[in-house]
Amino acid sequence: MLACSAGRPGYDFFGLEVVFQEDQAMTTRMRNSYDSDLTDAEWALIRSLLPPHPPCGDDPTVPKREIVNAIIYVNKHGCTWRGLPHDFPKWQTVYGYFRQWTRMGVWERINDALRRAVRMAEGKEPEPTAGIVDSQSVKTTEKGGFMGTMSARRSTVASVIS
Repeated sequence: MLACSAGRPGYDFFGLEVVFQEDQAMTTRMRNSYDSDLTDAEWALIRSLLPPHPPCGDDPTVPKREIVNAIIYVNKHGCTWRGLPHDFPKWQTVYGYFRQWTRMGVWERINDALRRAVRMAEGKEPEPTAGIVDSQSVKTTEKGGFMGTMSARRSTVASVIS
């Protein structure tokens, strides 16, 4: 009789081992690491700031960490979405999450949380209390004042129409 591991926790129907991460079942997949990949410590900081997977539909098969790594790769290396290396998830999947998270304000929340963490690590208040505007960085005209324009002149040459 053939022994089957299906039905046991940690194994799928075909007997392949399944790793449970982020409360989602997904098969393990190895890929090359890139210089833009999140470290475990960086991932721990932003993991809780990402929205949960919606309850409708199938369980996700792509880990959120891989999605974030792919988005950071596009940002760091300046490639197009279609130019993502093939060992990342499909570019359509990555771009879909990016658009959804942008509309939901996820990136602003991540930026705010990281800014607060950096300020507190430096011994400052979590929120800044003042802002500075540098007048030297504001571009004006070379003359430094109102720059008049000349009025339009009417042509004195006879036209064919009149």
